Amino acid sequence: MSDDKKPAGQDERTSQDDVAFIQALAELLNRNELTELSVKREYSENDRLTVSLSKQGKQVIQTVAAPAPIAAPVLNAPAAAPVAAAPAANDDPANLPGIVTSPMVGTAYLAAEPGAAPFVAIGKQVKEGETLMIVEAMKTMNHIPSPRSGTVKRILVDDGSPVEFGAPLMVVE
Repeated sequence: MSDDKKPAGQDERTSQDDVAFIQALAELLNRNELTELSVKREYSENDRLTVSLSKQGKQVIQTVAAPAPIAAPVLNAPAAAPVAAAPAANDDPANLPGIVTSPMVGTAYLAAEPGAAPFVAIGKQVKEGETLMIVEAMKTMNHIPSPRSGTVKRILVDDGSPVEFGAPLMVVE
């Protein structure tokens, strides 16, 4: 038997199979409150399917790389609620002036290391570029600088809490 023939009883992969697979991945993304998911399937040397799903806002955006005959569907799925801690007041923190949002998905830390003093506290004056907190993403510590000079009015996350891309972190006015 040559390498390009499949054993008897083994079906060819169809675009409907890929669509069902991608839909199952989108459901998995939502059910487990994930923000990103990437899968690569190798069927043969010249036949593979790469799917990347990520949430941004209320839509699941996907990137599909596959051989030409397979079309990629567009999937819309409801987004999970942001993981960041809720603010003390009933107003939406995303609408507050001076909001500082997370530039990435990760874990927010208010201090450089456990037991250390936090970078900032409510009422502290900060200068533009001064570190407000750290967001750890993929074992990399990313310092979050203040986008403006002002006073820290609110801290909207707890130390060690997970945050989503665009989640409100702090208010600096």
